[in-house]
Amino acid sequence: MRIKVCCISSVEEARTAVGAGASALGLVGRMPSGPGVIGDELIRTIAWSVPPPVATFLLTSEPTAEAVIEHHRRVHTNTLQLVDAMPEGSYRVLRAALPGIKLVQVIHVLDEVSLDEALAAAEQVDALLLDSGNPKLAVKELGGTGRRHDWSISRRIVEQSRVPVFLAGGLRPENVREAIDTVQPYGLDICSGVRTDGKLDPEKLERFFRQALN
Repeated sequence: MRIKVCCISSVEEARTAVGAGASALGLVGRMPSGPGVIGDELIRTIAWSVPPPVATFLLTSEPTAEAVIEHHRRVHTNTLQLVDAMPEGSYRVLRAALPGIKLVQVIHVLDEVSLDEALAAAEQVDALLLDSGNPKLAVKELGGTGRRHDWSISRRIVEQSRVPVFLAGGLRPENVREAIDTVQPYGLDICSGVRTDGKLDPEKLERFFRQALN
């Protein structure tokens, strides 16, 4: 089970997460809403501090492939987490401009339509991440809601996807085992569930990893 710790806000938090066993770290760029946003300079500093083979995910809400490319070139992570739907043809442009950079598409699981969206994206990206935002709102929710979604839909996506699937949204030490048993994801993505007053909580982090990996 791979575990990605998201909303990393400092080199110290990155070290804490890696020390706990994180396979990946999430670094949140500019967003219309939600927690964890940090500046590009800090994202770059944290990404450079992370030892291989830990993955560094840039969470970007830029609306076009060209804007995503420019965002990545400011921070130099090894993975792009696209938190909103991209225009047709964007993946091809990203692949050509950023060879070797992994692409992870977020699917906000709202209803049955999300299954079709996920399977279409899975044909073109390296992994999916199932979250509980709502991009249809006037101010888009693109992650970090602390809510869980319908895990039965997520399980169906996992069963049919040709690429690995991460599960996010409302995960905590108290429900992570249920989430794994229900959805059977490749990996987990956590933010608020291992934080206290917005800060990464080593005790919650340790409990989460213990429950997830038992």
